[in-house]
Amino acid sequence: MEETRCKFWLPKKNRFCSNARLNDSSLFCGNHNRRTDGQWIPCPIDPSHSVLKENLDGHVKRCPLLKQVRSLSQQPFYHKGINAGKEDDEEELGAVTSTAVEDNVTSEMKRNAVHSMTVPEFCNLIKKIESVHALICNGICDSFKIPEACGMWIKREIDRKLPFQEKHVTQQASILGNLEEFGVLKNSVGVNQDDEKAAPAVVEFGAGRGYLTQMLADCYGTKRVFLADRSLRQKESLTIERLRIDIEDLDLSAVESLRNVPYLAIGKHLCGPATDLALRCCLMEQYTQDNVEHCSSNNYIRDKKYMLNLGITKEEFHAISWFTSWAVDADHGLDHLDFTDSRMHLESIEKELGSGLPVGVEDIVRNMKAVERAVLGFMCKQIIDVGRLMWMKEQGLEAELVKYVPSSISPENHLLIAKLASLS
Repeated sequence: MEETRCKFWLPKKNRFCSNARLNDSSLFCGNHNRRTDGQWIPCPIDPSHSVLKENLDGHVKRCPLLKQVRSLSQQPFYHKGINAGKEDDEEELGAVTSTAVEDNVTSEMKRNAVHSMTVPEFCNLIKKIESVHALICNGICDSFKIPEACGMWIKREIDRKLPFQEKHVTQQASILGNLEEFGVLKNSVGVNQDDEKAAPAVVEFGAGRGYLTQMLADCYGTKRVFLADRSLRQKESLTIERLRIDIEDLDLSAVESLRNVPYLAIGKHLCGPATDLALRCCLMEQYTQDNVEHCSSNNYIRDKKYMLNLGITKEEFHAISWFTSWAVDADHGLDHLDFTDSRMHLESIEKELGSGLPVGVEDIVRNMKAVERAVLGFMCKQIIDVGRLMWMKEQGLEAELVKYVPSSISPENHLLIAKLASLS
């Protein structure tokens, strides 16, 4: 059996791929068989998968997502690429700002660019990251809040069908506590439940299992939810409307049931470009209606103009965004350490360079300690977080960036909160 299996090595699993080889003359399965750019092209209906160029004409007629795309395109809130950024932003900012263009720079391309650096270039980049981090990331304050309104969850006085994990409940409660302190949530105890301003509608991007919105419904009287995951528990007083659409194509101003309705926008599980898309989605709405109450996200957005002003080039930014993945590659047993410490001791690099043997950046990266990689990854995340904060302030929003739980609860502990200045 081993002889018929794919010979692609999976380093994270420390084994070979278990799929069968594509054929007797190939060493790899269909997923890992080496492809050339000329053979495979993105499907024009759904670019998340590729097809053989010679099969394209037939594929577009029977792509499984064809019916779904046709149905979606008829929805009034569907606007292809409305939140992807404008192509002319590149000329204005001197760098690529379009999410669509950014997506063309894959993680593999970023990795290869880093590995192709000379050792001095790599070391200078690390020093620049340390310097920028020390300059702009020292104002992120601890803001661990457990609001009174969330008492029923903290005391486990909830539906027992809902899975309860203390650290997740603590994270969600602190997020809501920070929103309450920031003035975009009101404790619903003793408040008229018919008052929409007391309990605004919720638009949740990247809902996961919907537990954050569930806590909002239970503790703050939320009655209307958009984009929530299907696992959200149905309550008689709760109206759920799920918009099955990519955030990139969502025009919130065209959602009929959301017109002239104050809403709270949240996103706890967004990652990568999805954060950019969600924030643009909210701000696009701001220019057409004055009903955006809040934009919240504790994932990532990028302000390229801000990065350029810090002396970070487009190529260096690609490297920094690739380094952010190192923050989650570390051993989870190291979660108790403060990865956000600005001191970066590259002992592995010094050891490699002191060996006297020929060494490249790929060798250095491979031999870096897990803690070193994690520290660098979290430093890069903080730099991007602060860039996102500056970007939101440039849009006229009142915004803050805080650490909403200790790193011992979760090392992914940054919360970006913002509101229109008119709501202050």
